[in-house]
Amino acid sequence: MPQFAILVPARLDSTRFPEKLLHLIRGKPLILWVAERIASEVPEIPLWFAVDGEKLRRLLEANGYRAVMTDPAHQSGTDRLAEANETVGAEYVINVQGDEPLVSARQIRTLAELVQGECPMGTLGMRFKRAEDFLNPNQVKVVTDSSNRALFFSRSPIPYPRDEGASIGEVWLAQNKVYRHLGLYSYRGDFLKTFSEMPVGRLEQIEKLEQLRVMEAGYEIAVGYTEEASIGIDIPADVAEFEAHLSESE
Repeated sequence: MPQFAILVPARLDSTRFPEKLLHLIRGKPLILWVAERIASEVPEIPLWFAVDGEKLRRLLEANGYRAVMTDPAHQSGTDRLAEANETVGAEYVINVQGDEPLVSARQIRTLAELVQGECPMGTLGMRFKRAEDFLNPNQVKVVTDSSNRALFFSRSPIPYPRDEGASIGEVWLAQNKVYRHLGLYSYRGDFLKTFSEMPVGRLEQIEKLEQLRVMEAGYEIAVGYTEEASIGIDIPADVAEFEAHLSESE
């Protein structure tokens, strides 16, 4: 039984970007960009993919990665991870998304540190620098208390700048620390199973954010911070941003 494991939930179906994990970027499927990034950043942590079908399993295993088959009917990545960890048996699980090709070693190690503390779950925040991002409902916000425990997650701009409203700009953001939530998590293995068995929460149903299920049930989430860039591939337009990053890095 490993103490730590990175589990990547890999679901082929995607409403906004069908089969995006197989989308070729410079001739390589997105899921392999993610796999290679994780393996190169933290080779010391065992890596598994929790997949929902044979197409992904065959691709990953053909390229030397471990895949665990999970129920295609799972409604969330957390449910998929909980099932996969019944096979892996890790004491602590780090959840990296299958569409995050720029995840870093520092981010992963921060998640590992967070979940060894008092909270059964950890996640990351990154400071907003552009007003358009802070106002964008597709970019989730997180606010924390003085001990860096999550107070709330929302698609709305929180904390809401009452005096400025939607007219905020970069000057206001430079003066006020507000944070984007990055969809990277860490869990105690036993809590991961508990989480997957919780009923869907009222707040989760409204915001469509499953981490709110944890808070509504009375559990705390530790939040760490990162300044490293993240490009999540959610829609086809995001591919161009990642390709531009690759070109700049050459």
